Amino acid sequence: MDLGSVKRNLEKKEGTESASLINSMPSQVFDPFILHGLHIDLVERGRLICSMKVPPRLLNTAKTLHGGATASLVDLVGAAAIATVGSPLTGVSVEISVSFLDAAFVDEEIEIEAKVLRVGKSVGVVSVEIRKKKTGKIVAQGRHTKFLAVPSKM
Repeated sequence: MDLGSVKRNLEKKEGTESASLINSMPSQVFDPFILHGLHIDLVERGRLICSMKVPPRLLNTAKTLHGGATASLVDLVGAAAIATVGSPLTGVSVEISVSFLDAAFVDEEIEIEAKVLRVGKSVGVVSVEIRKKKTGKIVAQGRHTKFLAVPSKM
């Protein structure tokens, strides 16, 4: 692919119909965009299991679950797992890693399991596994480290 094509593929022009639609969206639209359709199957201290059917809005050009959507699920479900241990804040991301092991397709049901590995005074670490609900085959494994802001004593 030539450099001009790469540039055109990444830049979305202002003034287009899609640009005005995107710019009119309220802030905080990203989380509901990813999480819409997610169901909580189990919640217990330090562990959370959710499921959802892969919706068309989360597909990449290969028609499989987009890597960015997968990383967002690791982020959002992992943060929720941190909340299950009583942390008043779910913090901000310090590090997130995702290993992509298989593809998930539209309308395929996936299961997302998050387990808290550690929550201290200022850092929380969680592992998240995304797998095909029907077969148990792992789609992705993630690890997420969050800084848990300590409330000021001032």
